[in-house]
Amino acid sequence: MTDATSRADSASSSDSSDSSLSRVKNSQYDFGGPWQPSDLEIARRAARKSRNRKNAAIAAVSSFVVLGTLLVIAVTSPGWKSLSDTFFNWAYGVEVLPKILLGFLTNVSLTLIAGTCVAIFGLTIALIRTSKAAALTPFRLLATVYVDVFRGIPMLLVILLVGFGIPALQLKGVTNNVLILGTTAVIITYTAYVAEVIRSGILSVHPSQRAAARSLGLSYFQSLRFVILPQAFRRVTPPLLNDLVALIKDTGLVSILGVTDAIRAAQINTSRSFNYTPYVMAAIVFLLITIPLTRYTDRALRRSIERQNSQGQA
Repeated sequence: MTDATSRADSASSSDSSDSSLSRVKNSQYDFGGPWQPSDLEIARRAARKSRNRKNAAIAAVSSFVVLGTLLVIAVTSPGWKSLSDTFFNWAYGVEVLPKILLGFLTNVSLTLIAGTCVAIFGLTIALIRTSKAAALTPFRLLATVYVDVFRGIPMLLVILLVGFGIPALQLKGVTNNVLILGTTAVIITYTAYVAEVIRSGILSVHPSQRAAARSLGLSYFQSLRFVILPQAFRRVTPPLLNDLVALIKDTGLVSILGVTDAIRAAQINTSRSFNYTPYVMAAIVFLLITIPLTRYTDRALRRSIERQNSQGQA
């Protein structure tokens, strides 16, 4: 009798649980179906879209008014005709463009050579300055003096000192080629800047990372290679890209030594016609390279900030 009663109770409880499950499945809380946003979320999305459209319209009107006003002021100014003929003679600009592009190849070559040397020398100086080895103390002092001096001297003066000072020494076996001397001056100056950027990246890595690497049995150099430097370079990628953009532009300063680059080619054509359109064409050529790099730098910076924020939240 007792067994029959227990079986009846279990059957009734099973039937009630099945009916409860069926009611849940048939109710509005159907957890197996696709997620649907609530009315409040839909209202929020609509409000955000409306606010974004309003902000975009305000930005467009503001830009049109400001830029349009500046354009009208420039075009209606008394000297606009003379300015346009002197700086924006596009027919003459197209005529001299091949010579400027040929000179720009010198800037590109100088950037590649200088950029490679700066990366190697800058990393070396940064490692020396961050090292705590007692035997490297004199080298750390020399590296500190080097960075302080050449970060404080304008690069134009460095180019003049190297370009005209070294040939004046009349040393045997030392070249007088202005392209080599100009590239050397650029390398000397930018190595000081890049060394500080890399050093700041190395110092930004928490000491616990180095301690953890050493506790795992990695040597000092293995810790640098596999743990410290990868993190440091990820953090300093945006400023290094900024230095690369600045390097591309500053290669034009070697023209003061007589190197025929884009700026020198523009100067030669300007002196022949007394028209400054070649300078404008040279500026456009540089912009075609630097603007994409700048936008890529901004994107890398945003990704770096997002990565740091995600790590901080984790």
